[in-house]
Amino acid sequence: MKRIYTIVVVIMLGSLSLMAQEPGAKQDQKPTKNDPPPPIKVITLERKEPVNYEKEIAPILGNKCEVCHSSSLQEGKLDVTDPEALKKGGKSGPAIVPGQPDASLLVKLAGRTGTPAMPPKDDEPLTPEELALIKLWIAEGAKGQKVVETNLPSLKLGKLPARVKPIGAVALSADKSKLAVGQGANLFLYEAATGKLLHALSNPQLKDGDDQPLNQAQTDLVQALVFSPDGLQLYSGDFRQVHVWDAANGQWQRSLTGLMDRVMAMDISPDGKRLAVVGGIPSAEGEIKVFDLTSGNVLTDIQAGHTDVVYGVRFSPDGTKLASASADKLVRTFALPEGQLLKTFEGHTGQVLDVAWKADGKVIVSVGADNVVKVWSFESGDQIRTIGGHSRQITRLQVIGAKPEIATACGDAWVRFWNMDNGGHIRNFGGNADFLYALTVSADGTVVATGGQEGVVRVYNGANGQVTQTITPGK
Repeated sequence: MKRIYTIVVVIMLGSLSLMAQEPGAKQDQKPTKNDPPPPIKVITLERKEPVNYEKEIAPILGNKCEVCHSSSLQEGKLDVTDPEALKKGGKSGPAIVPGQPDASLLVKLAGRTGTPAMPPKDDEPLTPEELALIKLWIAEGAKGQKVVETNLPSLKLGKLPARVKPIGAVALSADKSKLAVGQGANLFLYEAATGKLLHALSNPQLKDGDDQPLNQAQTDLVQALVFSPDGLQLYSGDFRQVHVWDAANGQWQRSLTGLMDRVMAMDISPDGKRLAVVGGIPSAEGEIKVFDLTSGNVLTDIQAGHTDVVYGVRFSPDGTKLASASADKLVRTFALPEGQLLKTFEGHTGQVLDVAWKADGKVIVSVGADNVVKVWSFESGDQIRTIGGHSRQITRLQVIGAKPEIATACGDAWVRFWNMDNGGHIRNFGGNADFLYALTVSADGTVVATGGQEGVVRVYNGANGQVTQTITPGK
């Protein structure tokens, strides 16, 4: 038997040697950038105490997943900031199945045994310990509640992953000459008529952990942009601050600070002297501040105006009042400068995402996650009408100059014009491939621009709905 075994081994080794020498034989290859990342090592945690979601799981998801899957930016329609949202899931179904970690999509993708790997290949993956902790938490029933930060810790945000490229905000200067575009944490100025890039903005104050320039406009997603009425300044909303830019040369000028979280929306007063900024902490507190643009000081700080994040804000046409739209499903108006509550408009069944005033100051319009437009009488506080016609949440709204017309941007990838006086539909603007977050319309309604998850901006002729420019920032 020993002799036969030796012969067999020699034959096998000889065959392998010949195979290695064959010209067509497959050679050892080095990993390429297209190869899938290796699975995370599976380990078992031995512990007696149950996993604490608030202290152990939420920080992991916040560090590794939240930049792309938060309440304000939901790639794949997934929000990882809330256990209930994880159970509900996104486009691919539930992210977690309580009691069944091996059947949970979050475990498969984060463990890199499923595709696409999450976080993506070029981002920092979960450690074996983090993956094991998440699996154990799911096995124990995925218990816990959304974490609400009431105290504001000192945070220094790093560079956003290059793949985070949604169009979060667009703004058109009053003379229609310039178009500002926020893509991820980057900011671009274009010639509106031609789509020619004028400036890619960069904030010299932003440094990474090694004190090296980040070479981007801000640290967080650009979700709010507004030009001054004279078009000389551009304001962009960041995390806990607003940046002021020279719109002629794209240079950073200064920053307005003292905000509690992400800036979700802004509006500038008709006289150009004040800036209203809104945001807040999810499920805890809305923030509404009005800055004096000469001094940079806060003129009005409306405390307890809303109990959830504020997503929309507008000055009244005469600049004496402010209207706000919040995730608490309410629209509210306040007197300026004292910030006194004037009226509350209740009727939306989902988060209210934007608000605007009719040019005469007598009518307020709001839109939200319940897929409808609501038109209100400011004087009586009564609802005048509800306008449907949208199949997803309506993210942005704009009244078109002095006309009784409004424009809406929707998650169903369409921009639409409506007559707010009779609820009639006027025109559609299509060609978009994904969820829309941003909208800007010239006062005369002739120029319309929008963008969203696709990472592309489309500029339209407002009179006929035809695309005049397609802009892909960064290319």
